[in-house]
Amino acid sequence: MIERDQITGLVLAGGRGSRMGGVDKGLQNHHGMPLALHALLRLQPQVGALLVNANRNLGAYEALGAPVWPDPIEGYAGPLAGFLAGLEHCETPWLVTVPCDTPDFPTDLVERLATAVDAASADIGYATTCEPGNREQSHPVFCLLRSELIESLVAFLHGGGRKIDAWFAQHPTVAVAFPDPNAFYNANTPEELARLQT
Repeated sequence: MIERDQITGLVLAGGRGSRMGGVDKGLQNHHGMPLALHALLRLQPQVGALLVNANRNLGAYEALGAPVWPDPIEGYAGPLAGFLAGLEHCETPWLVTVPCDTPDFPTDLVERLATAVDAASADIGYATTCEPGNREQSHPVFCLLRSELIESLVAFLHGGGRKIDAWFAQHPTVAVAFPDPNAFYNANTPEELARLQT
């Protein structure tokens, strides 16, 4: 079994926030606190250590209480660049990633991912939900991965790869079903952020 102290948690807050009008999404207010702080507080009891991936306002993120690391690749290269920032500074065998804009993700997220990865002898586990119409929706930024995959990810990114599912396909991966789609509701736009408040 993968123990909690073998896992480092990474909050991904390195995006452009283009659908949010270009603002720094992780620092937007949600019930009196920045979105990224909600993610950190929800993740903290589930992991042994915490990191944040951010590309601007680094001082504001550092004030949230976890080490902050920008993308090692320039140009807002997407979530995988954030994964790489986490892997470069992860001192545990496993890294789990969550985005900054989904404050209500499951409190047993890491436990369920770890159990499934262990049972399947997989290198990567990621969350899925069943949406209306019995449609499976994957949430690959909610992901548990082996730290030793760093060399594979470096090669993929330097080869121009950017799509998470294309990189996942190179490794033994398990999809982990979660019962509540609402737990993965994320705020990409000001309207979605306002809806989240209610």
